[in-house]
Amino acid sequence: MEAFVFPGQGSQFVGMGKDLYETNSLAKELFDKADEILGFKITDIMFAGTDDQLKQTKVTQPAVFLHSVISALCMDGFEPSMVAGHSLGEFSALVAAGALNFEDGLRLVHVRALAMQKACEASAGTMAAIIGLTDEKVEKICSEVSTAGNVVVAANYNCPGQLVISGNINAVNAACEKMKATGAKRALPLKVGGAFHSPLMQPAKEKLQVAIEQTDIIAPKCLVYQNVDGKPHTDAVEIKANLIAQLTSPVRWTSSVQNMIADGANDFTECGPGKALQGMIGRINKDVTVHGVEEA
Repeated sequence: MEAFVFPGQGSQFVGMGKDLYETNSLAKELFDKADEILGFKITDIMFAGTDDQLKQTKVTQPAVFLHSVISALCMDGFEPSMVAGHSLGEFSALVAAGALNFEDGLRLVHVRALAMQKACEASAGTMAAIIGLTDEKVEKICSEVSTAGNVVVAANYNCPGQLVISGNINAVNAACEKMKATGAKRALPLKVGGAFHSPLMQPAKEKLQVAIEQTDIIAPKCLVYQNVDGKPHTDAVEIKANLIAQLTSPVRWTSSVQNMIADGANDFTECGPGKALQGMIGRINKDVTVHGVEEA
């Protein structure tokens, strides 16, 4: 059974989507519509901008969403049996599954990006990748380091032995030192604008919640495995609640992939820029087939 997965922020690159725009009429139509909805020519930045322009959260998130969704919708006979998206990618997955229409999905991603950028500016935070410790050990150290005003939490459960932590800068730095002393192979600070999937995103969550509650989300045409619990969902009310909770909750990617495999997935196609999810899935289970859209 084929599963489709959608990447999150960090997978962007200058030139993304340009070939699609120039060779596919549906892609051109959707990209042009995106420029209208956003009120600026995101296609100019995606196709020929600078790295610095593309790294702005308000640009990055809609850019990755657009590349991912359009890559999927332009595939011949795109009929997913199950989908999942990593963080931002969950919005792409919901559009691909028919739970959200393209226009509403893009508007929500735009609201999310602006709200997260504002939250990052209000509370200085960061993230770090921890390599070589168990999930339980990382969680324990985060708990030991955190205080009321200086928080660090497990944010992305990417694959066994690779977990991303998130929170206030001092707390993340202290946790990294403790994790290295405990036996982590590496504790790498990430070049991100803030503490995603941590309590520091609460102001962004509140703004996004208003937008999500005002948006029509319907039952998807296939199973959607959501970040907050890694489980499949088809109920529109549950999907909305999970989408709201996602900003301050960890991304349970390992559980999502394991559950998809348990439910019959043996072939994964990553729709969108980069190959990050392909690498993670390969480390979660070496027996499944993993590839990008161009190889599907």
